[in-house]
Amino acid sequence: MTASIDPAAIADALGIHRPTPEQAEVIAGPTEPTLVLAGAGAGKTETMAARVVWLVANGYARPGEILGLTFTREAAQQLSRRIRRRLDALARSALCSGPGADPAIAEAIRTEDPQISTYHAFAGTLLGTYGLLVPVEPDSRLLTPTAAFQLAHDVVSRWESPLTTGSNPGTVTRDVLALAGQLSDHLVTTDDLRSHPDLITTLIATLPPGPRQKATPTAWLGRTAEIQGHREELADLVDAVTAHMRAESALDHASQMALAATVARDHPSVGLAERRAFRVVLLDEYQDTGHSQRVLLSSLFGAGADPAPAVTAVGDPMQSIYGWRGASASNLDRFREDFPLPGGRPSHLRELTTSWRNPPEVLTLANRITAPLRDRPGSIPVPELRARPGAEPADLRVALLDTAEDEREWLADTLADRYRAAEGAGRVPTAAVLVRRNGDSAAIAEALEARGLPVEIVGVGGLLDVPEVADVVALLTVVARPGAGPALLRLLSGSRFALGAADLAALARRASRLSLRRPASATGAVSDPRELDDLLDALARGEETDSAGLADALADPGPEDQYSPAGAQRISELAAIISGLRARSSAPPARLVAAAEQALGLDAEVRLRQRAGRGEAREQLDALQEVAAGFRPERGTGLDAFLAYLDLARSVDGGLARGEVASRPGRVQILTVHSAKGLEWEIVAVPHLADGVFPSGQPPQTSVRTATQLPEQLRGDRETEDNPGGVPVPRLDGVTDRKLLEEALGTHIKRVERRSLDEDRRLFYVAVTRAEQTLLLSGSHWLGSATTPKGPSEFLGDVLDACGGEPPLGVIDHLVVTPSPTNPATAGTVEATWPREAAPDRLAAARAVGTADPVDPEAQAPPESGPARRWHLAAASLLADARRAAQRRDEVHLPRRLTAGEIVAMATDPAEFADRLRRPVPFRPDRFARRGTRFHAWLEHRYGATHLLDIDDLPGAGDQGAVDGLSEADLTALQQAFEASRWARMTPDAVEVPFEVGLGGHLLRGRMDAVFADGDGWIVVDWKTGRMPAERDMPAVALQLAVYRYAWAKVVGARLGRTVELGSVRAAFHYVRSGRTLEPADLPDAEELLRILSEGPGRGRLLSESGR
Repeated sequence: MTASIDPAAIADALGIHRPTPEQAEVIAGPTEPTLVLAGAGAGKTETMAARVVWLVANGYARPGEILGLTFTREAAQQLSRRIRRRLDALARSALCSGPGADPAIAEAIRTEDPQISTYHAFAGTLLGTYGLLVPVEPDSRLLTPTAAFQLAHDVVSRWESPLTTGSNPGTVTRDVLALAGQLSDHLVTTDDLRSHPDLITTLIATLPPGPRQKATPTAWLGRTAEIQGHREELADLVDAVTAHMRAESALDHASQMALAATVARDHPSVGLAERRAFRVVLLDEYQDTGHSQRVLLSSLFGAGADPAPAVTAVGDPMQSIYGWRGASASNLDRFREDFPLPGGRPSHLRELTTSWRNPPEVLTLANRITAPLRDRPGSIPVPELRARPGAEPADLRVALLDTAEDEREWLADTLADRYRAAEGAGRVPTAAVLVRRNGDSAAIAEALEARGLPVEIVGVGGLLDVPEVADVVALLTVVARPGAGPALLRLLSGSRFALGAADLAALARRASRLSLRRPASATGAVSDPRELDDLLDALARGEETDSAGLADALADPGPEDQYSPAGAQRISELAAIISGLRARSSAPPARLVAAAEQALGLDAEVRLRQRAGRGEAREQLDALQEVAAGFRPERGTGLDAFLAYLDLARSVDGGLARGEVASRPGRVQILTVHSAKGLEWEIVAVPHLADGVFPSGQPPQTSVRTATQLPEQLRGDRETEDNPGGVPVPRLDGVTDRKLLEEALGTHIKRVERRSLDEDRRLFYVAVTRAEQTLLLSGSHWLGSATTPKGPSEFLGDVLDACGGEPPLGVIDHLVVTPSPTNPATAGTVEATWPREAAPDRLAAARAVGTADPVDPEAQAPPESGPARRWHLAAASLLADARRAAQRRDEVHLPRRLTAGEIVAMATDPAEFADRLRRPVPFRPDRFARRGTRFHAWLEHRYGATHLLDIDDLPGAGDQGAVDGLSEADLTALQQAFEASRWARMTPDAVEVPFEVGLGGHLLRGRMDAVFADGDGWIVVDWKTGRMPAERDMPAVALQLAVYRYAWAKVVGARLGRTVELGSVRAAFHYVRSGRTLEPADLPDAEELLRILSEGPGRGRLLSESGR
């Protein structure tokens, strides 16, 4: 078929920029396998989306016949949204509705979606469909790294055969999982491993000594032989762990991908079925795929398959930085042979070399950095990047200083100057410091904060180290384990309760008095700060069998006059929160996490922090919720099992993976270079370009040194004649004695080290290409307490040469060629006093408050007459009212963040709603969540929208008269009823519209099903699959539509850049079964909604947080 619509015409019809000639060549390329080399910032996502639109517009494929794969859920969602927006625009354009247009294309866009997912999710789907061919249970459970460790540790702990290693069970478990991962990644079985000739051990045992060597092998060779033997022992344990996983119907990520690859490789019918389903395949970030993924994809869609789908792989060899976790840098080099054209010719090759992100000087530097990696024998030639037309010059500065402290000072000063300049120009800048080691982050943050800059350390520690997540876990720990002193101390001294030193001391004294072993002093006073420290340390370590701790003191704090008024109130509040959560501690972990988050008020806190530019919003709290929702205990039950799982995750999974990182304005973000891939900032600094730091200089992983590494000869990405860029293999030909063997193995290790250096070079390329305008690069001679200077790394040396040449690429701010003779950081002794002395002005203020005469306004007699008397009496009355209000036990504070459904629940039954706030429980059983899901999924597919549902967004959550489940007959009946309605013949302007809008200090959130054009305005429609509500319930139910109407006016107003009056927005329910559309005649306006939120229909039962 010949294309009739070119990319430029499509862009014109969609009202977007025309593609460049390079992009157009990719977009309208042949419908055959194609490799696209896309450099950093070259617009690959937009180009991929444009290719999908071009293929659909020209009738090459329907949306449902398109498969797109990438690595992270965030990337998959971004690509899916981009494609969906472009397809929706195509359906509305004249290309689909004008004369001669094919109506089937618009219909396909409305009813079908491209399948966009992660590589691992696709593998899981494939196993779910074809897993019995392996065989593996289609519904096998996917283990997290922590759950896999638990299961493997059980096997290792019960292992009865002797092990030559002296490692503890935890270390052995890590080794077993590491070797199992290597085997899975390269599709090697333990039988393959055992049958592989152990040539190294054989040579060590049989070769004669070399010149001037002893008769026995050297210690180094002896250790090498031990490593090979230890690998065989681990193989037996791998078999046992794998069998245990199979018995539990469980898989880890590596084995899931390996099994999917095995199914695809060994069963051609699977590939035939997938090729019939998908005519177009997009493979994103192909340079990060591993061997098992390569086999999976080439078996399904490559190797000269018939029918041959249009496979487009996009990647950048210079951004292959994940070799340490299984990625094979040579996969891009092998793509053209893995996915050949008819007749066996290599697949097509296209390039995107224009960077739309970086200025010319940054790109010149990036090209210089990667020059040693280009045009290597057997590798695809990689073109240099060039700047976009009209790109502004870069602000590129470099410095080499004496000490790391000097370097941080220069970095902070220079970055602060650029940051303030951007603010002065009316911009909110984005800025980042990219580090090679997380350990450098804190000192850099301190230097930046000293200059008044807002700082966010993004990547230090895992999810469990994020402050708000740690607070939730601490609260749940105290609930499940009353003796958890450290967790309780964190809550008491943290920002939520912020107990002062005097109140902490009083609580510590109370705990001491409650102790059966440790009598209190005569007065109970703690006057020495060191005594307080010792006491708190002892209490925080936890209780003994006959000793009381902070938890007991919190539950029984004693007389209130021992504490400050605020302290007594906070102690009481925390005790009530713990007691309330403990009463429902048998609930599922996900509900307890949500309840703990609400009790601590963390949702509002993190959102306020984000708006103030001091951190992320809900990403990490949502990540914890996801962990809790997916938790399935390997042992034990309930909350304690969940906490044990989190404890283990700290040591075996880095504290769990954080939520996705995003570039955010208004603060300086500090994160690792690996975490920065795919992001960009206006100002970027890359410090500590010192020898042994960046590049790291860490010993490379090789089978000669490490038992958990697969012998290189068995790796799927090993060096061969067809793959010269693969992992080096030991070259042992011609080795005739042990001296030559040592030299050959040493040479192999050096070759692996050079490969590791290549990956660090690519990592440096990634770092510098994050900069949109300013790039600061620095290093120093002396780091930390080192006894010898490190000096600049070869990377910094390259930069200095480039900036010192003619013409200079940038400015050298400082160049300390000769370091100090000794480390200045160790030349003197640093002293500090703790506790720090109070500042004089604060000390004076405290003395003034302490010596002031107390006044009791209510004890004073009112004035005899006049306005003062009236004021006094009115104040006394108000104070009395306030006291009575504080004593009420049935008042519940209304959260600031509310869904439309919660507002309806509040109006329908305020008392029940108040009880739910006091003791959160699921509003509906699971059957109500299932009831309308299948119909809504069909409707989303029909209109072309997909999204992840929140609990409050579950379809039918507000329907009346729901039934349990939905049969095929029910689903068909709903579909037929909908098709008979007028809405089926209309095209919505928007579907599945999420919103979060402010109203009177509250945040209203939710999701609107569909919005249709209505003359000069709009109508919001909410689909209902249940029966209509009773007449008496309509005013309350209509509040949901009032919220939707208000939200759409705000959302569309923001899009149009003008105020949209509520009168131009209507709202209605459509009850699908009955075919009736119900539109209330008089919906509450914003003022009435605000009154309901402020006062609540159940006055005295609910209090708005804004009224605290």
